[in-house]
Amino acid sequence: MKKVDIAISIGSDGFYSAYCCDHPSLMGGGETPDAAIAELTETLKLVKEDGKDVALIYPSWLDSEYEFNVNWNIKDLMAYYSGILTPTAIGKLSGINPKQVWSYMNGRSKPRRAQLKKMESALHRIGNELSHLSLC
Repeated sequence: MKKVDIAISIGSDGFYSAYCCDHPSLMGGGETPDAAIAELTETLKLVKEDGKDVALIYPSWLDSEYEFNVNWNIKDLMAYYSGILTPTAIGKLSGINPKQVWSYMNGRSKPRRAQLKKMESALHRIGNELSHLSLC
């Protein structure tokens, strides 16, 4: 199954956009990330129905099975999960100074690739732990 990279972003109006990273004009929008992804899915369905002859953009992967690999920038992810993912929590999980995480969250600075990987690994680790727990 083909993995298609899509990006989620939040506009200044709080509206979410989901777009294909390799074809940014293939996009959807909505009031939530799920709504934006649903609209992107509908856009892709319409492009496929129109066919290669009519569509201005027709990625070859539309003809096969695919699934989305969702990408966020750290600023928008932290805004979406504000109150849950705090700079202190991300700092504790990743070993990055919480003040630095705050700077990333507020757009004051952009993280280096190594810092992004640390935060991503920490989030994956906690997600994996949470997906395997049971409450009693």
